[in-house]
Amino acid sequence: MANRLSKIYTRTGDTGATGLADGTRVAKDSLRIQALGEVDELNAVIGLMLTEPVSDKVKHCVTRVQHDLFDLGGELCMPGHLVLKPERVTALEDALDAWNEALPPLKEFILPGGSKPAAYCHLARTVCRRVERTLHALNAKEPLSAVSLQYMNRLSDLLFVLSRVLNKEANVPDVLWENSYKNQ
Repeated sequence: MANRLSKIYTRTGDTGATGLADGTRVAKDSLRIQALGEVDELNAVIGLMLTEPVSDKVKHCVTRVQHDLFDLGGELCMPGHLVLKPERVTALEDALDAWNEALPPLKEFILPGGSKPAAYCHLARTVCRRVERTLHALNAKEPLSAVSLQYMNRLSDLLFVLSRVLNKEANVPDVLWENSYKNQ
């Protein structure tokens, strides 16, 4: 691979604008740049989760997600450029179905927590939901790929199920919401 980033600082963003991959300059507080930052944040939280002991199967699944998120960042950085394919949404749905099938049905709401990897996964899920909201806000102003929007919706569901999987792998029960707290 060629040495693509020989100098990390450019000083071109000192005035509050940044460049997209197509050369367009946009404000650093634009919705597009906000979405890019949130996708990057989600990828970082998933990376943090992967510093904890998780099964190879989970690691493989979420590492693939990290690559997809990087691709989504590429789409956001180059308006009109499409990278995520519908097959990636289908892959998330297939993974979601397979992981969920191995779990006991939920009868109560669960709270974020349990094992440390599951807690990080819940954090990733909440960041994912924020990314999804930001992408929809951006889509209202600048149309995005329907695949990107679908992907983020399925990913948040997958992260919820994976948090339960991670608790199961760690032999730690999910933290169940107790309705009794409302009556105290």
